Amino acid sequence: MRIIIYTGKGGVGKTSVAAATAVRLAKHGLRTIVMSTDAAHSLADSLDMTLGGEPVQAAERLWAQEVDSVRQTEKHWGAVQSWLTGFMGWAKLDDLATEEMLVFPGMEELFSLMELKRHAISGEYDAIVVDCAPTGETLRLLSYPSVLGWWVNKIFPFERRLVKLARPVAKVVAGGLELPDDNVMGSVESFVRELEQLQTWIMNRDITSVRIVVNPEKMVISEARRAFTHLNLYGFNTDAIVINRFLPPEASGSYWAQWRRIHDKYEEEIRDSFSPLPIFRIPLMESEVVGLPMLERIGDAAFDGTDVYAVLHCDNTRTVRKEGGRYVMELALPFVEKEQLQLHQRGEELTVQAGPYKRKLHMPKPLLGRPIASAKFADGKLILRFGEREQASGEEGELGR
Repeated sequence: MRIIIYTGKGGVGKTSVAAATAVRLAKHGLRTIVMSTDAAHSLADSLDMTLGGEPVQAAERLWAQEVDSVRQTEKHWGAVQSWLTGFMGWAKLDDLATEEMLVFPGMEELFSLMELKRHAISGEYDAIVVDCAPTGETLRLLSYPSVLGWWVNKIFPFERRLVKLARPVAKVVAGGLELPDDNVMGSVESFVRELEQLQTWIMNRDITSVRIVVNPEKMVISEARRAFTHLNLYGFNTDAIVINRFLPPEASGSYWAQWRRIHDKYEEEIRDSFSPLPIFRIPLMESEVVGLPMLERIGDAAFDGTDVYAVLHCDNTRTVRKEGGRYVMELALPFVEKEQLQLHQRGEELTVQAGPYKRKLHMPKPLLGRPIASAKFADGKLILRFGEREQASGEEGELGR
């Protein structure tokens, strides 16, 4: 089975590219589903058909779905919402405005992504194409399993025991306030465990890859670079860049001449920035891209002669090797300046911060108990050399300290 996740800055046309990819896969005989997890769905508009919260057949071997975030929230968060509703009533905050507080920001999109796991384990499809939310939301969603998994494993057991001990006392002291019971706490833990299972699918480089859709524009390229850095930091495999809506040779004349020069300039910049990733081009069409025939056209234009089902590129974003009797770890962090990097080593964990992005890495077994002896950043790679095993201690700071 294959999972292809499309992301990109809002408005670049990632929905059209995702749908076109799905149409092409189905045309080549693969049972394919294209699903939108974006809160502002546009997949139905792209396919020119009505979609809902369950898969709808769009063509032979092709299904489509706009995930119903409300239904998914009730499914995965119902017990927690019930407790929060009771808490709001106890606090006399049970008005309509407080309903928006029952789901934390970003969680609805995350619940939508859980549909990916359901389809992956069902065995009903050969390929799953995901039209994700714009870049920022996508990156937050894809990093949640790591963050929440760490919280459940490290902090949650203590909180759960504390709540259990405090529940009888709190009800008396607080005038009837019910602390979360085992059903609520179990619901939270179960959800996070499901997220961890989802992560095993999306982190498997033989199954899942991310493709970034860009337009030949300065702001779009800048955001794509930031996205690529984040995806590398979290270990996701980006296997292609798709340039959408470049001006074709047919767009000639004095009015388009300057735009042609701008597009040529930025296409060269995209190739320089993301090489050796495969880069595909989709021209600006003479009419809007709506319906299966137009989606088939742009799929042919982008991927002619390419096995779109294949993993098109794979780089190890993190490697560990032995060199001169010492262990060395390399992390690929493109488009980052040395001054933006910070490290924090404590016990089994290594926290790497690259600008606004931060990830906790669990150290592989050979590195456990070994302190960082030196750190170097060159050519988009963070190179860490580890010393001999000793009692674990915390070390943190910027590179070069």
